[in-house]
Amino acid sequence: MRLILSLFLVFSLFTNAQNNYPQDYFSNPLEIPLVLAGTFAELRSNHFHSGLDIKTQQRRGLKVKASASGFVSRIKVSHYGYGKALYITHPNGYTTVYAHLQKFAPEIEAYVKKRQYEEESYEIELFPNAESLPVLKDSVVAYSGNSGGSGGPHLHYEIRDKQERPMNPMLFGIDIKDTSNPIVRSIYAYPLNEKSFVNNSNDKQKLRLIPLKNGDYTVESIDAIGDIGFGIVTIDRQDLAANSNGVYNIQTFVNGSRNFEIDFKRFSFDETKHINQLIDYEHYSNNKERIQKLFKKNSPLSLYKEHINDGFLKVEDSTNSVYKIRVADYKNNESWITINIKGTKNDILEPKIKKTTPYLIKADQTTNLNEGNVSVNFYKNTFYEDFYIDFEVKNDTLLLHEDVIPAMKNFTISYDVSKYSSEDRSKLYIARLVGYKKHPSYTYTKRKETTLTANTKKLGTYALATDSIAPTITANNFKDGQWLSKYRYLKVKIDDEDSGVSNYRATVNGKWVLMEYDYKTKTLTHDFNDGIITDTKNNLKVIVTDNVGNNSTFEALFYRK
Repeated sequence: MRLILSLFLVFSLFTNAQNNYPQDYFSNPLEIPLVLAGTFAELRSNHFHSGLDIKTQQRRGLKVKASASGFVSRIKVSHYGYGKALYITHPNGYTTVYAHLQKFAPEIEAYVKKRQYEEESYEIELFPNAESLPVLKDSVVAYSGNSGGSGGPHLHYEIRDKQERPMNPMLFGIDIKDTSNPIVRSIYAYPLNEKSFVNNSNDKQKLRLIPLKNGDYTVESIDAIGDIGFGIVTIDRQDLAANSNGVYNIQTFVNGSRNFEIDFKRFSFDETKHINQLIDYEHYSNNKERIQKLFKKNSPLSLYKEHINDGFLKVEDSTNSVYKIRVADYKNNESWITINIKGTKNDILEPKIKKTTPYLIKADQTTNLNEGNVSVNFYKNTFYEDFYIDFEVKNDTLLLHEDVIPAMKNFTISYDVSKYSSEDRSKLYIARLVGYKKHPSYTYTKRKETTLTANTKKLGTYALATDSIAPTITANNFKDGQWLSKYRYLKVKIDDEDSGVSNYRATVNGKWVLMEYDYKTKTLTHDFNDGIITDTKNNLKVIVTDNVGNNSTFEALFYRK
């Protein structure tokens, strides 16, 4: 049976590979061998990874080349996310994306800085026309870096289709050496209603995984009855790196017939939020392990390619079934898991008692919860399923369930703060209490008269917090009154421990200067090569404001020839 299934799948994959993805159009964007830190569509926090993370040998400043001729159609510079990012549109309709850059090629860098100085803003988004910044294939367009939300030096690389949907770059011939089978770490079985049981339990069960000599896996046979599903924890590794990356395709079979498939080939940014319904979100929240559910439940993800009965298995008494899982990477290296299921009914088993509260959230209805000075508004289709929610207000602390239920869109938390003086109100913000010590974490807070509101997708504990301490600003690589003629960069450290830094502004001799903010190092950096500072005697002034409006001013004198 295994041989027949494998031959069928190889034929299917070969047929699918005949799609019209140009194989010689896009070239390696770096001048070094491609080694990945992250693969396409692998599971990340609240999103699927939209490209390839290419290692840059722990270095910054490697030449980044246009994968094909075209024109720069978008440039975005931000403190977070992609950091410095470049988008190139090609004549065939695809767009390549290059992110976490250190800087752009000289012509593009000059184009960006001109607009940054005109708008007096480091963060900027530009949409050049087709004639402004044309590029040729393999021409240098940028230099690799670690900007934005990057956790270490690398190049984030994407290929998007005409609808701006990210696609797996390997479909286009971007080749990564990979001869290893995916690794399976855990298998779980899920009873899907109160009449379903696995091994005499109505709760999720972790199954004992048994590696086989041929590289595949089996698990101990299970007894089950009713509607059940399975979940898997699996990763892939390429030959030249030890990173735990995502897989390309997962299929399941019941008694030889395929009944479910997840294909990580392409997705849209609109649907990436639904990753938390693909995984067992409660398990991830509590254990930081992502179980991919091999059944579909109230999820609109396009990654599901085939599913009979949404991937559920209906196990009847006195039956025997064989459930197989096939996990494959892009190079078609595969691992198989075999689960033998015996239908066994036990009339004395009792379902687990479901927790109820006075507050039932109906997923298809709007729900408003109010107590004391706090109100919470859940709009229609905020959640995927109905559930009973914990809701309690103690003083200014809101106990709003636990972060174990995934939300597909924001809900609103509002506080009436009219009991506070106007001076005290100005320092208040809504915070989510996180960690063992319930440390207040700033949640973006809007103010309207005596009401504070915050939009969030996370359940949990919230409270009013106060920030009365202004940000700190210190010189990083110079002293007041110092000559800096031989310096390339001017650096200042900024920080705010409570609500966090909201914005900053730097001037020299009263004239705005560009300073790049790296939130990871809490550093503002000015490049003297901008050519803006031409006087010998220079007065630097930096103003930093936090998220409730506290601000600090730093001033220093420096000299340059």
